[in-house]
Amino acid sequence: MIDLLPLIVLAILLVVNAPVALALAFAALSFFLVADGVQIRLFVQRLVSATESFPLLAVPFFILAGIIMNEAGITRRMMALADAFAGHMVGGLARVNVLLSTLMGGMSGSANADAAMQSTTLVPEMERRGYARSFAAAITAFSAIITAILPPGIGLILYAFLANVSVGRLFLAGIVPGLLVCTLLLLAVGRISRAQGYPPSRDAAAGWGERGRVFADAFWALLVPVGILGGIRFGWYTPTEAGAIAVLYVVFVGRVIYGDLKLTRLPRMFVDAAIATSVIMLIICAAQAFGFFMSWERIPTRVSALMLALSENPLVLLLLINVLLLAIGAILEGGAALIILTPLFVPLLTPLGVDPIHFGIVMVLNLTIAGVTPPIGTLMYTTCAIARVPVGQFIRRGVPLYGVMAVSLLLVTFVPQLSLWLPRLIYGS
Repeated sequence: MIDLLPLIVLAILLVVNAPVALALAFAALSFFLVADGVQIRLFVQRLVSATESFPLLAVPFFILAGIIMNEAGITRRMMALADAFAGHMVGGLARVNVLLSTLMGGMSGSANADAAMQSTTLVPEMERRGYARSFAAAITAFSAIITAILPPGIGLILYAFLANVSVGRLFLAGIVPGLLVCTLLLLAVGRISRAQGYPPSRDAAAGWGERGRVFADAFWALLVPVGILGGIRFGWYTPTEAGAIAVLYVVFVGRVIYGDLKLTRLPRMFVDAAIATSVIMLIICAAQAFGFFMSWERIPTRVSALMLALSENPLVLLLLINVLLLAIGAILEGGAALIILTPLFVPLLTPLGVDPIHFGIVMVLNLTIAGVTPPIGTLMYTTCAIARVPVGQFIRRGVPLYGVMAVSLLLVTFVPQLSLWLPRLIYGS
């Protein structure tokens, strides 16, 4: 019964809507209180040990960089760049929404931050241009999924830490899948916009002169992801140091080059970044203690044996795990699910020949898709709350977009080269 008690406590706390970090912490504590041969002080040690990871320092740095970019005028310039290339098409502003998530995905690292920002800036403008507010909210939430799998996605950093894989390779692995999701969403938006009669955002296509000007204006901002990936690849700095450099760079660009960043706003931005980081780190610390319980009770080994009894075919197991991840992600916040489940599934799949880099992209994409899925999808609720859209309307408008995500997930899952081609090209086998 002892080996089931923490799982029962966790389930009860999640059902009563307790914060995920507290649910994990109390579930782990119940194990340390009743288990024989386990001292209670180990609970505190496991909580604290998670904060001693150098790679996790990248998380607050990239969160801070994303917050500063919104204040530095970078977001506005990215929007102008997307509008210059796609605004003249049918459903132009909806396409701009998708492209902006793709451009910002290489900078902010957070799908929830991207969804919140675009819900504030683009949803009201889309409604003013004749789009249904529920559709504007849906495309904003679904396009934010792209942000999570493009470097420097926070989920990618967490997975790399948990699975002990290269952050640089994982960053590169997310680029092609991210562009794939972007392309499929653009195609879907085009068809929906033609059917609904949604207009372009501008009367005529921008000339190449105007496109050149907005590209030049956004050029310094576009160097952020290039600098992150290039510096990591050539060994100039670690991913953690890349986060710190990204912060310094966006402050320089926002203050010196664009002149939009007010230094008096920096203390408030540091506070916002600290709050956002603390939420993530509380979950990580609690999950570290909960992970000790799972290791002690050999839960990963037992889960592996159970799944291998169903099938030893890696493709079948990937399909089963995808279904399981979608189900779990629908009732558990994506970051928490990633932290809990990565130690379960990576040891199961790696001996069967599934590359952990490829599986990392599958897992992050899957759990981010769960963010737009009821009942507790965080992307869905963030967007609906800011845009003041009922969840039921959001889901109805999102039906074709759920189809796009299903196709994207299947392609990324069963065509590993989409994820592995670029890391192998840059790093070698």
